[in-house]
Amino acid sequence: YKCVADPDFDGWLQRAHDDHGHSAINVVGRASSGGKYEGPTITEAMEKVNAHKGMHFGSVCIAERHTLEAAKARGKTYPTEHLNMMRKHKAGAEWFISQAVYDAEPTIRLLRDYAAICKQAGVTPRKVVLTFAPVSRAKTMNFIKWLGVRVPKEAEELILNADKPVEKSVEFLCDILRRILAECVGVGVPLGISCESVSIFKSEIDGCHALFQRLQGILLDTRGSPWNVQWIGLVPRAERTMASTDGDDADEDKMIAVATNNDAYALVKAGFAGAVLGGAFVSIGVVLGGSRRR
Repeated sequence: YKCVADPDFDGWLQRAHDDHGHSAINVVGRASSGGKYEGPTITEAMEKVNAHKGMHFGSVCIAERHTLEAAKARGKTYPTEHLNMMRKHKAGAEWFISQAVYDAEPTIRLLRDYAAICKQAGVTPRKVVLTFAPVSRAKTMNFIKWLGVRVPKEAEELILNADKPVEKSVEFLCDILRRILAECVGVGVPLGISCESVSIFKSEIDGCHALFQRLQGILLDTRGSPWNVQWIGLVPRAERTMASTDGDDADEDKMIAVATNNDAYALVKAGFAGAVLGGAFVSIGVVLGGSRRR
């Protein structure tokens, strides 16, 4: 995600692509229309990304803005988030990603209205990635509501009063996706899923992994044809961790590089060298091997 409220947006875009190799970003607007911000408008930012060769972008869609209550509060007779999506679509957005979904109805209305306006304009709808975030504690629930996520009172009580809240949350969100799929069948909007943990609480992180696997299966089942998931080993990646020293220079950290690998056919040897404080040089050989799970 990249917020447009950056006076050095052009420089950031250049560095993101040329120095760090990024080719896809989610462009998001300012936190609010009030206040004074520097940097391009959302429209100007999308134009800048489009003009940068090799860069692609998506945008957010907020179903909470596509309710009758939200429309009334803005003096509108009907929600207009689908119009915002079409504006971004025409500006070059290649996908949309939602906020965390805890209420199916606004999302269903938004997907249907976006599909209708795309049909009217004679364009193919972009993929909409639906975001889900499991919770297990009142603190996390309050946080996602503070972020602007619409959580019906009955849903909150159902989850937080359960013996195992995170499992109930996963079950509830699976039902939400099933309802969205059932109500939007045939509208022509391609869907994807994203699962996020908004805390560092272990049960919620574990719940996020379990939720993704289940949602993935639910979404793929709607394809109407057999499917399978194949796990493929990736190129070894060096992971860096910080280890604090125990000597007099305890404030200094030493970097430990750990080579990881999951090669499917052979054992692979990797080596690395590190320097410990005091000037002593230590060479460590690491042998890691693995085989592809079938």
